[in-house]
Amino acid sequence: MPPTASVTTQSLASKESLGPPITAGIVTALVGFTSSFAVVLAGLRAVGATQGQASSGLLILTLTFGLGILWLSWSSKMPVTLAWSTPGAALLASAGMVDGGWPAAVGAFLVVGVLIILTGLLPVLGRLMTKIPTALAQAMLAGVLLPLCLAPFRSLGSAPLYVAPVLLCWILFMKFAPRWSVPASLLVALAVIGVHIVANGVHIPGDGLLPRLEWTAPSFTLEAGIGLGLPLFIVTMASQNIPGVAVLKSFGYTTPWRPSMLVTGAGTLVGAPFGGHAINLAALSAALAAGEEAGKDHSRRWMAAFVSGFAYLILAGASAALVTLVAAAPAGLLEAVAGLALLGTLASSVSSALAVAEERIPACITFLLAASGLSFAGIGAAFWALAGGILVRWLLNVREPLVKA
Repeated sequence: MPPTASVTTQSLASKESLGPPITAGIVTALVGFTSSFAVVLAGLRAVGATQGQASSGLLILTLTFGLGILWLSWSSKMPVTLAWSTPGAALLASAGMVDGGWPAAVGAFLVVGVLIILTGLLPVLGRLMTKIPTALAQAMLAGVLLPLCLAPFRSLGSAPLYVAPVLLCWILFMKFAPRWSVPASLLVALAVIGVHIVANGVHIPGDGLLPRLEWTAPSFTLEAGIGLGLPLFIVTMASQNIPGVAVLKSFGYTTPWRPSMLVTGAGTLVGAPFGGHAINLAALSAALAAGEEAGKDHSRRWMAAFVSGFAYLILAGASAALVTLVAAAPAGLLEAVAGLALLGTLASSVSSALAVAEERIPACITFLLAASGLSFAGIGAAFWALAGGILVRWLLNVREPLVKA
């Protein structure tokens, strides 16, 4: 073969090899964004954000972790992807308004950012997080998720014509294309909202379709810091960052821990005054950029993560329009989509919480306290659930320390 033909063949092969990483990156962003943005909106609105503040929060979260993905994937040459804290958003939805309202919630978000940075700087803090009993952390998350996961079925009774098509779509896609079940049900929900808008003559303000950041001056209260900030940090670490490391390890990559914590912590600090609750390592969507779908060449899969970062920045431009449309939705529809998005996480959390027989009673106590909505001394149920579960675990296992050694 002539040298020119050989070079041409190699060039074509190189170009073709970019196809899988690019496709995988776009799919990662689409699935990651559409499968959980409804959860984020529900969480932000629950702790007091207005429609504009929730829109700003969704925008800044997408921008900060999109930029973080670009930097981390480029600098490490590994498929490191980031996301907003979906379990954290579910925690916000469960916690509801804290003393001090939305500014106090923003202050709690800043606390989370500081704690994430400290986790990167102080190895002892990272080790301390791993000592929290897995069963109790998962039970707390399951209790937090339960009320939101009940929403689709409660809404089915109150608004069956709106919710039934969404639920049916979700079930069908779970059978034939599980990865796309939530994005597909979201599309059906948007179609239902469109019909609702036309049928009822709902006015959609034009200025609400353009992305815009809104600054909120934070306030700091002990109740919000302990009752919202600390559980949000624990849930984000236990349900996103630690599993994110495990997912990358399963594909042969060692997560750059310190840079990841510093980038996500700084991103959370930057985003908090604009409504962003927390960003972290991606867990479920991480497999899309790190797996075989991103190409056979292990050393080039970082490109999939890099492409997903660009795709997230593009999707950020659509955040305001999505929030405006969702605001016009029939009552209960947004919560139904959010609940469907979290069903898989709930099932996994319950399974993990009850996996070890000796841990089941403390885990059940933790689960029930978290699901109860208990609030005492201005501090929400998530904190008391974890504290109560650890106490019961210690009482039932006197020879064991309060946390796992």
